[in-house]
Amino acid sequence: MVARAAKAASSRIPIVFTSSSDAVKSGLVASLNRPGGNVTGVSLLGYELDAKRLQLLRELLPKASIIGVLMNADNPAMTATLPEMKKAADANGQRLVVLNARTEADIDATFASLRSKGVDALLVTTNPFYEGRRDHIVTLAKSHSVPVLYPWREYATGGGLISYGTSFTESYRQAGLYVGRILKGEKPADLPIVQATKFELLVNVKTAKALGLTVPPALLIAADEVIE
Repeated sequence: MVARAAKAASSRIPIVFTSSSDAVKSGLVASLNRPGGNVTGVSLLGYELDAKRLQLLRELLPKASIIGVLMNADNPAMTATLPEMKKAADANGQRLVVLNARTEADIDATFASLRSKGVDALLVTTNPFYEGRRDHIVTLAKSHSVPVLYPWREYATGGGLISYGTSFTESYRQAGLYVGRILKGEKPADLPIVQATKFELLVNVKTAKALGLTVPPALLIAADEVIE
């Protein structure tokens, strides 16, 4: 994580981050209310939303019982939230198949294996490596005709089926406000970690039609943006 590297490089220069990892568990800050040290910022609540994403998949695809989870097992934040995801899946009548992918070759192999594993739909978890290969992942989803739910709006606007996650725009605005306050003399140690409160649901109807899916009206009404 960039914020951890910055913190390791200096204990004096103020650091304002936006991160989807748990800031306390990752060692960035001592607590959310009193960060301490030279670091503060905005928590994007990336992994914490995966249970909600499974619920949205249930609403979109009520007959999908086997859900693949694309994740990087090297990420401790992801492995820590996996038990909670499994509980949420059990409550939805879903069974999770964990698909570990660390490289682009792993991602390619994962999509090629979905049919043999009986996966009905796929959930892509938050990961900077995946986000850097967003277009490639969306293209694979289309070529393999698999319904995929993504963590950020950029996937859906780029042709992905559905996304649910924090608003980057709002989070960056909040981080910018903190930068301004620090420049005026406040200390990062005294600025509580901001928890993201604005979340966006996007549905790409064009992609749904290409997959032969009918999006339930309730989901379309709940969506912040419907891409025709």
